[in-house]
Amino acid sequence: MQLDLNDLTPEQFLAEYWQKKPLVIRQGLKNFQDLLSADELAGLASEELVESRRVFRQGEEWHAELGPFDSYEHLGETDWTLVVQALNNWLPAAEDLLQCFDFIPRWRLDDVMASFGTPGGGAGPHIDLYDVFICQGSGSRRWRVGGRGGHTEFAAHPALLHCESFEPILDVELKTGDILYLPPGYPHDGVSLEPAMSFSVGYRTASAKEMLTGMADYLIDHELGAEQIADPDRRVSSQPGCITPTDFSRLKQQLLDTLDDSLISEFAGCFLTASKCELDLPESVQGFEASDLLDVIQSQDLTRLGGLRCLYFEATYRQGTLFINGEKESLSADLADVIPLLCNTPVLTAASLAGWLENSVFLEQMIVWINKGYWYFDED
Repeated sequence: MQLDLNDLTPEQFLAEYWQKKPLVIRQGLKNFQDLLSADELAGLASEELVESRRVFRQGEEWHAELGPFDSYEHLGETDWTLVVQALNNWLPAAEDLLQCFDFIPRWRLDDVMASFGTPGGGAGPHIDLYDVFICQGSGSRRWRVGGRGGHTEFAAHPALLHCESFEPILDVELKTGDILYLPPGYPHDGVSLEPAMSFSVGYRTASAKEMLTGMADYLIDHELGAEQIADPDRRVSSQPGCITPTDFSRLKQQLLDTLDDSLISEFAGCFLTASKCELDLPESVQGFEASDLLDVIQSQDLTRLGGLRCLYFEATYRQGTLFINGEKESLSADLADVIPLLCNTPVLTAASLAGWLENSVFLEQMIVWINKGYWYFDED
């Protein structure tokens, strides 16, 4: 699967469109085929651990329900949509789609969302706070997109936020292989013209509020930030109710000293690799040994679990630091050069691991991760 940005390079796309304005990419995915069928999507939506919802209209009233679901007959043949979040956590084929957009770093990735719509089905006019590439699969959808800013939002249903009607700046029909890129803040409304599948690759960052809340939890969980202000040079105060500029500087410096580069990078690494949805992990620890890895890797590739977040900082990875699934992992410095391979490459082969397979420390660490289910042997 390859992405064709038509007359644009990835550099031009980022400079001209990313977080700036919408773009229709005709046949951006040539010969694109659905990653799974509508029945298979419904099968995923019946699972307790899979995050799903369906949106439908009854007359002029909108409704939204959270899964799991076991029946759709009562919804009829029109005006409803089924959505499954984090498809990349459950379907290995979603990784092929993700790789098409890897000119954007994975730390910005939210998830791959799959949607099946009956004729007339959609989520209604709404505004998203993330960047998204909507990749049209089978069938077709009409998309109307408005300009950014000045749109009133309201609850069309307790679980469904809509925006008021808007004047479209784009009114297009997407067919199989077409892509619609939308930056944050642009109102849009997609309606299936026939039974249709689409696959959306979304990118977002946390708000400052979410990051600070997470940082507070991180400080508490790791018993950090307990140092109090010291002021042995304090002078006599004639205004006991006043916080002087000197004292304000002390307060500010206390926060800055706590939030140093080391703490921020460790927190951010854990925060950014924590999965927001369930992963398809084994229920118990696997029983692989180093000898198994050496034998099996010769005939089967080692694939990173879908949805597993695995990141490193350019400034610190040579110290052996990487982050996997919300945890900091510390390797010996002599294993540092394998970290980019682990984080940048979703599939490891005997050829890509040449040299490292002779390192017993690396083998033992890799076995720990394999037994957790973070990497698995792909028999295909």
